[in-house]
Amino acid sequence: MRRITRIATVGIASAALALTATACGGKTSSDAGSAKDSAAIAYDIGGRGDQSFNDAAYAGLAKAEKELKVKGSEDEPTEGESDADKVQRLTELARAGNNPVIGVGFSYAPAIKKVAPKFPKTTFGIIDDTSVTGKNIANMVFNEEQGSYLAGVAAAKATKTNKVGFIGGVEVPLIKKFEAGFAQGVKDTNPKVTVLKQYLTQPPNFDGFSKPDLGKAAAQGQLDKGADVIYHAAGLAGSGSIEAAATAGKWAIGVDSDQYSQAGLAKYKAKILTSVTKDVSDAVFNLIKSVKDGKPQSGEVRYGLDKDGVGLADSNPEYKKMTDLTAAVEKAKKGIIDGTITVKTTP
Repeated sequence: MRRITRIATVGIASAALALTATACGGKTSSDAGSAKDSAAIAYDIGGRGDQSFNDAAYAGLAKAEKELKVKGSEDEPTEGESDADKVQRLTELARAGNNPVIGVGFSYAPAIKKVAPKFPKTTFGIIDDTSVTGKNIANMVFNEEQGSYLAGVAAAKATKTNKVGFIGGVEVPLIKKFEAGFAQGVKDTNPKVTVLKQYLTQPPNFDGFSKPDLGKAAAQGQLDKGADVIYHAAGLAGSGSIEAAATAGKWAIGVDSDQYSQAGLAKYKAKILTSVTKDVSDAVFNLIKSVKDGKPQSGEVRYGLDKDGVGLADSNPEYKKMTDLTAAVEKAKKGIIDGTITVKTTP
């Protein structure tokens, strides 16, 4: 079946899930870019409109278009696509003259490994992966476990049942970092609290990042077992867990973006206690700016708690009212930054 994707110029607009489609044909690779000051992002599973990871990347591209006056392009994934599809996508974006070309998510590693050497004058960025390297590759990575630790502290302080939940989208090493930090934060704060854990799918099935009904069902199961705070690291699927928790009048903790502020989740925002944020937006913007300035980033570019690369959102007024909780979070943050608290990266 022919691969269908969307390649569109970015506007400063709300992150609605776009399904406009055009066919992409295969072409030979060369470094003959035609556009100047143009940048592109290729989305991860779930695409733009996930109210989370992909939307954070989009925000960085949109900021660059506005502040740096670059032309932005996007490309959506397709369900069940292969690495060959990603190779074609990145090749098309590079051939069009986009620089940098950014793969949103670790799943782009095999494709970037193949495409980057063919376009040595183009900078390729990849988020959440350090396995593929090269002179023209920037690996934008985050200390997710640190932000998740703070979420664990908040959950342990907010729970009234001494049961909290963690929902991971797909059981891969990246998401295990979220689990590890969260569970450690909970136990360090209150050893009496039980952490219920569930992964939605196992690789190579990545539906756990894209199907809200899976997140909703998993959250409902944890609610039935007594959990009253549920933290997800499941991308678009996590919106289902937020719906389930909020509908039950329990707390949800979001991920990647400040999900309290996401328009698509406005109906449930009152029960989104906080979110573990990853500054994917700034990572994307900074890479684009580095290329525009003639000093392109390459190699590992790490964002941790010490540089506000990860953190815990405080947009919900109810969160700010919980002074015991916020004090505990602030104390934990200082401990992580000064090294007195070492956060695990594996459960």
